[in-house]
Amino acid sequence: MLIAIVGALVISTSAPLVRLAGVSPATSALFRCAYAVPPMLLLAWLERRRLGPLPRRALVAAWAAGVVFALDLLFWHHAIGYVGAGLAAVLGNLQVFIVAFAAWWVFGERPSSRLMIGTPVVFAGVVLISGMFDSAAYGSDPPMGVLAGVATSVSYAAFLLLMKAGSDRAAGPLAHATVVATLVIALLGPWFGGVDLVPAWPGHGWLVLLALGPQVLGWSLITYSLPRQPAALTALLLLVQPMTTVAISALALGERPSPLQLAGCAVIVLGVLYGSRHAPAPPGPAPAGDGAGQERLSASWPGPSRTRRSRRPRPYA
Repeated sequence: MLIAIVGALVISTSAPLVRLAGVSPATSALFRCAYAVPPMLLLAWLERRRLGPLPRRALVAAWAAGVVFALDLLFWHHAIGYVGAGLAAVLGNLQVFIVAFAAWWVFGERPSSRLMIGTPVVFAGVVLISGMFDSAAYGSDPPMGVLAGVATSVSYAAFLLLMKAGSDRAAGPLAHATVVATLVIALLGPWFGGVDLVPAWPGHGWLVLLALGPQVLGWSLITYSLPRQPAALTALLLLVQPMTTVAISALALGERPSPLQLAGCAVIVLGVLYGSRHAPAPPGPAPAGDGAGQERLSASWPGPSRTRRSRRPRPYA
């Protein structure tokens, strides 16, 4: 559990590092991926030595995932500029609900009743963050920040679905997706505010830290630990990561969301936590070796899924 929590804390620094870099959204997205490519390729090579080459289907899915991952990062880094690092991190967790309903349509995985109840609650939180009823809303353009945040979640949901459909491996598909995302961001950069290929220091240093910290180290810790932990841990991470980002952004960047926006954050996080949990199983004899009385709450894929692994939502960053 400690490894997973450390991973979530590392990931929670992602949005603040984007703000500290002080570069355009496309520039931060590009270098975040580009600097992550060498270590990801090394991890993929080690995985290939153990398990053999990726099947063609997994490669195609990973390349497609790289395209939508590029859009995900471009939209999200714009959201950070519009509403700040903390609020953008909370908005990124809407992917839990989008994945659920997309998986219902694509894979026939019906969402749980908890998730159906949680959906309108979460989107009420989105409205609060947008500043629609708030004259003191934080951010240069909160409504645009919400639109960019929703676009982020849609893109990230597509990324997760493609990764799920392609392969159960971690390093190989993610390495291929990262390489493709780097190329796509470089191509689309001029339409997303432009890319500075030679950012100045100290901004460049923050970009290196962004790539090697949250992108490589944070996700490596999360990927390693989640299959080895009860699914309830994932629900905890969905709370730890965005709330830690809000706290870091307030302390390090001086971000001060309005009371209504903070209420929206709380509504979203609680709605995601509630919606991503399956109803507890009826009481009965504990299976041998599982520990009597040990109740495990299953965080959603979200929604009933064919494999245990696919029921674990991933924190966004």
